[in-house]
Amino acid sequence: MSTEHQHDAPRDGAHGRGPAMTRDGAFIGASVRRREDPRLLTGGGRFVDDIDLTGQLHAQFVRSRVAFGRILDVDLEATRAVPGVVAAFAADDLVMAPITALLDRPIEQFRPTEMPVLAHDTVRFIGEPVAIVVAKTPYAAEDGVEAARVEYETYDAIVAADAAMAPGARRLHDGAPDNVLVDVSLFDTPGVDDAFAQAAEVVEISIDTGRQNALPMETRAALAQWDERESQLVLHTPTQVPHLVRTATAASLGLPERQVRVVVPDMGGGFGIKCVVGREEMVVAAAARRLRRPVKWVEDRKDALTASFLAREQHYTARAAFAQDGEFLALDVEVVCDMGAYSCYPFTAGIEPLMASGEMPGVYRLGAYRVHGLAVATNKAPTAPYRGVSRPQYVMLLEQIMDRAGHQLGLDPLDVRRRNLITDFPYTSINSITYDPGSYLESLDLCEQMVREEGWFERQAQAREEGRYVGIGFSCFSERTGYGSSAFAARKMLVVPGFDISDIRMDLDGTITVTSGTMNHGQSHETTMAQIVADTLKVDVERVKLHQGDTDRITYGFGTFASRSAVIGGSAVQLASRALGEDLVEIAAHLLETNVDNLELRDGAVRRRDEPEEGVTYEEIADVAYLQAHRLPKGVSPGLHATASFDVTNDGTFSNATQAAVVELDPVSGAVRILRYFCVEDCGVAINPQVVEGQARGGIAQGIAGALYEEITYDANGEPSCASFMDYCVPTAMETPDIRIAHLETPCIYNETGAKGAGEGGTIGAPAAVLGAVNDALRPTGALLGRTPITPRAVHAAITGGTR
Repeated sequence: MSTEHQHDAPRDGAHGRGPAMTRDGAFIGASVRRREDPRLLTGGGRFVDDIDLTGQLHAQFVRSRVAFGRILDVDLEATRAVPGVVAAFAADDLVMAPITALLDRPIEQFRPTEMPVLAHDTVRFIGEPVAIVVAKTPYAAEDGVEAARVEYETYDAIVAADAAMAPGARRLHDGAPDNVLVDVSLFDTPGVDDAFAQAAEVVEISIDTGRQNALPMETRAALAQWDERESQLVLHTPTQVPHLVRTATAASLGLPERQVRVVVPDMGGGFGIKCVVGREEMVVAAAARRLRRPVKWVEDRKDALTASFLAREQHYTARAAFAQDGEFLALDVEVVCDMGAYSCYPFTAGIEPLMASGEMPGVYRLGAYRVHGLAVATNKAPTAPYRGVSRPQYVMLLEQIMDRAGHQLGLDPLDVRRRNLITDFPYTSINSITYDPGSYLESLDLCEQMVREEGWFERQAQAREEGRYVGIGFSCFSERTGYGSSAFAARKMLVVPGFDISDIRMDLDGTITVTSGTMNHGQSHETTMAQIVADTLKVDVERVKLHQGDTDRITYGFGTFASRSAVIGGSAVQLASRALGEDLVEIAAHLLETNVDNLELRDGAVRRRDEPEEGVTYEEIADVAYLQAHRLPKGVSPGLHATASFDVTNDGTFSNATQAAVVELDPVSGAVRILRYFCVEDCGVAINPQVVEGQARGGIAQGIAGALYEEITYDANGEPSCASFMDYCVPTAMETPDIRIAHLETPCIYNETGAKGAGEGGTIGAPAAVLGAVNDALRPTGALLGRTPITPRAVHAAITGGTR
């Protein structure tokens, strides 16, 4: 049963004035003040660049200045002579195994390729690291980079996917003769051709999306040192996946994993590009081991924009068949993803085409489905996951299909959506995925109601009478969250993320320390995980401390991505908390001379149900468990600690939402102004509603950025267009609209917390809503746009009758 909570402004909990508990005394569901805020807002955060170690050196990278070519010579002699330079290493100087991401698929579907840690024979994009310079100061390291001389035999750059696949195109990798890294046809169900033959209307459409940078506030960084006492390489780095970084670094350096420790301090954002393993971090680790001195590298913004992992560049060509009443009969689509020069580890170049192919048609029922997905190698920086991973693109495709089908059939596009939305749950779709209960139709109805009650349809009609271009666009979508091991195994990944493990311990004073294999980088884990523990063990959140991001302290975990933290990590934390609670009850039953069924946890104590005033506090139990072990019941070990793991055994869980944008186009400049924005989201149980709202607002801002502003292009020589924020247009608060948010709540039935995940939904829906609104505004002109970012030039051309 879905419940609605509607509000139009941030809750007071964001500023510490919100409720500490819900009305029934629970922490889950309350906008508890974010515990991270005081430290981070007063300069008390500790990021990699804040750490300075005795004898620390600084590193920068010699990077390729050509997009494609053979390395003839790397001359570092002048570099080593620069004052302050301590060492300079090329590929031949550091013996390291390449990074190889693998899928367990036949060679005709997946072509494995190696990504050398330092380029040694071929460079494949401008900015590819060729050598590392280590110096006493960052400035000396930069001087050393300038002094390096690299000689190339230059090839013509391949900067477009169609050019890469053209006959006779030079291959980027020997293992991919046609430059196709992934070629999959996941679905070709019966009846596709018959459906098109019998359709009342066929929609033909293409969608293109530009290449983006995820743009976390903190760029990538690494500080590595060799710990002689532990005989261990310690790597501080802001990664979403510390254990995977440990695994890859140990393998590349030929070390047992025990000899590699990855530590993540505070982290200033990730958004997906930090959930893959970067080569620079590994080279810094190798240099520190070689020199036996700490080495620090901090990526500057130019390198972050041009040489870091990028995302999003995709092309969709689709046909959709509809019956006269708007029933969605069939979809036939080709997805071409420009993945840049290399597969990312561990997800491979399949991350985008497999996501798109496997999860369309999203929230809609569909009779027949055919899809062909391609990942193509080009001379650009490689692609990694970025918030939403292909879903912003295919949702944009599907929502444009719904709009165009409605207009071609003479139906209201919202009614076409209603005709096809999934309403019976659980529902097994044409893509063989089973959807758990959601509020797909309810979210659309509520979102439309919000738009209507503010009078935007009437305002649009008035604007059109005045010759103004005002449009309203909707997007309905789901966000699959909490992918378990079975979901990643279905992709044929050899590194199969999924489960999470949590350890919990109560100390003598009753404080609780819990670990999670997830990794906080802005999602308020210190608060929300503490809320889960506090609710389960009936203590105040202030008594709970969370530990993450240290591979020596955390048993194992796959980090944070794909909105898995609350769904999987939170469930492991809750199970561990329950296990500790059971231990507390067992000891208390012995001390109180009663049975466990007569006891309950309440207010930091175990109390009798039959005599509520009688009980033992957690401190009293801890005193026995640690200092008076002879008083423990027979068979109970000293100490108070527990461990639990959790994995999703089904197809995962699905958050869902409907978003709507109202825009106005300037016919003179072509500028797009968002007048109002609406979001109805359902992420199951909202552990902390204020945090959920923050996720939605931030995600919508990033989605709008991709829809209207951000893009990295390349010239014919493979030179990227954006090396600073002068060229890469990031929206500010001035371009971010007023957002009205309403919540529905359909608890997840497959995990412990009831949460479904909220990290990516805002970003998934915003591009579709904005594009739909722009095309709705353009409808009187007959023009339709199908590419993001939507530039003023494209809008102006559409209004004035130029190229569409």
